[in-house]
Formats: sequence, structure tokens, C-alpha cells
Amino acid sequence: MSLTLQNISRVVDGETWISDVSMTLEPGSFNVLLGRTLAGKTTLMRIMAGLDRPSSGNILMNGVDVTGMAVQKRNISMVYQQFINYPTLSVFENIASPLKLAKQSKQEIDRRVRETAELLKIEDLLRRLPLELSGGQQQRVAMARALVKDADLVLFDEPLVNLDYKLREALRSELKTLFQARNCIAVYATTEAQEALALGGETAVLHEGRLLQKGSTPKVYHRPQNIETAEIFSEPPINIVPGRVSETEVTFDERVHFQLNADLDSLAPGQYQFGVRASHIGLVPQAEDDLEISVTVDLAEISGSETFLHVHSESFDLVLHLQGIYQYHTDEQIKVYFPTHKLYAFAPDGRTVQVPSRAEGL
Repeated sequence: MSLTLQNISRVVDGETWISDVSMTLEPGSFNVLLGRTLAGKTTLMRIMAGLDRPSSGNILMNGVDVTGMAVQKRNISMVYQQFINYPTLSVFENIASPLKLAKQSKQEIDRRVRETAELLKIEDLLRRLPLELSGGQQQRVAMARALVKDADLVLFDEPLVNLDYKLREALRSELKTLFQARNCIAVYATTEAQEALALGGETAVLHEGRLLQKGSTPKVYHRPQNIETAEIFSEPPINIVPGRVSETEVTFDERVHFQLNADLDSLAPGQYQFGVRASHIGLVPQAEDDLEISVTVDLAEISGSETFLHVHSESFDLVLHLQGIYQYHTDEQIKVYFPTHKLYAFAPDGRTVQVPSRAEGL
């Protein structure tokens, strides 16, 4: 089954929540909706499911217009960030409920429930009631109930937020394999760029209800079409530095200069915004063309075994994503280095005008 959205918009109380979104999701595809909070991800999925109706546009399933079809008549499953389970039913009965409605045999129900429970690491909880489970376990039950059904379309609205880190990692790879085998369409919403990269498949980047870009996840990540996509599909957001290109060099804040390299020499003279990912900036030079910049430390934010180092110069701020623990004091003066061959160039209107020639290797 294919799913096609044709010029979908949704306006609520005069406010546009979704604006003219068009895309096609293919059978067996795993699709990520990536965007910040309030980007429109949940609204778009509710429209896909038939829970909400678009203000304009059409929804096609296998070429058939289902825009006005009730959700009960569509073969879909949906998992929300907040788990929803039947409190008086056991875990087994919760997972089995859609199969019972579909009048599956007892043997088939038992097989599929136990198979799905094993996938989600809850096979030892089947006799318990939801209120006897932790929040993470309850979310696994809700996911199992969606996965056990042979739905044409399965929608996940940030379902792994309440799960522990190890299970999230395991489920990401398992989910993709499972849906490919079933040949259904999976749509997975997330605010996290790293989660989108881990899931792979296709990614659609949403911002303020608009579809910015859609394509294979690696391509969208490495070759963003505009500055908004580059910022959303970076964690932390890609650093943006204003600069001017002359016939021979690039200048940042009138004091930092470097010669045009092979990646940037096609740029016409003028004003640009240059992007560099936080993980590409270092504390020591890694290549001959690394640019040295004197900066002042604002904050060293330690997260586990990583450090997010916030610094600034006179004209721009930078964030470094460093592997390891680094302790710096506020207002400490240091030097940082970023590779000029990994710079993205954006026009004043935000369009991408140059990506690094080795973008796929970044």
C-alpha cells in the first residue's frame, strides 16, 4: 500500500498548523518525520491516520482517495509518546486486543502476542496488569499492541522517549527490519537528529508546518537544501558564521581570513552564511586547512562522556561537540579549529549554495 499526501493543509482557529505538504510514502518504507516541537509532526500523522481531516488537499491510499474516510475504516495503528493501555486487562490481553477484534484464531493470537512481546523484551510480563508496570514497560506494551496488528500504516509519535537507552538502541534496528518484512508503511516522528540518523530510511524535515526537504536520510543530512534543514538535522544545531567572499579569500568578522579552497572557489563574491557542524570543530588542528580562531568560553556542558563547549568570538557564537570530558572556566580564552573543507555555504535567503565535496564522508 502506498500513501500519498496531495497539498495537505490544516488551519485551526485561523492558525496554520500544516501548510501545503505533499509527499508519497512507498510500501515497505520506513519514514522519519524530523522537526522541533510544534513543527506539525503529530498533526500530520493524525491526518494520515484519519483522526483529523485536512482543511484542504487529499489523501490517497493505493491511488484511492480516503480523505473523508473514518479512522475505523482504515487499517492503521498508532503509538503515542504517552502510553495508552487498558488498565483492567493483562499485558497479554492488551496486546491481543486488535487480533481479537480481527477474529484471529486463539493459536494465531497466542503465537503473535508472544512473538511481539519477545521483540519488546516484555515476554515475562504477560500476566501482569499495566498498573503493575513501570512507565517504560507500559510504553512497550502500547507499542506491542500496535506492532502485533497487521496494519498497512503504523504511526509512531516519539514512542521511545520513556524507554531506557539500551532498549531504544535495540528497538531502532528491530523496527526497521520488522516493517520491511511486513511490507507496510512506518512513520516515526522525532525531534532528535541522531535518532533520525540511527533509524535511516527516508526523512522528511518539518518546520512550522512546512515540509522543508524529503529524501533518503543520509542525503538529507549531508546535503541539506537550506539553512533551516541544516540546523534541524544537526545535534546540536549546525554553527552558523556570517562571512564575506572576495575573489581570493573568505573573511569572518573582518579579522579572520582564509584562502578560498577547492570547495568554495565557485562562490561568487558577496555575503554568505557558513555552516560547520559542532562535531567538526576541535581543540587541536586535524588538517592543514583547519582555521584557528581565538574564542572565549561561555559554558562547558558535560553530558556523560561528552562535552558541549559553548564559546564566542566578537562576532559569532560556536558550539563544539567533543568526545570526552573537558572542564573549562567561564571567560577562559582558548583557541579552536574547524576545517574549512567541511564548510556549508548558504545564500542570504537561506538557500544552500555549496556543500562540501566530501559531504557523504562527513
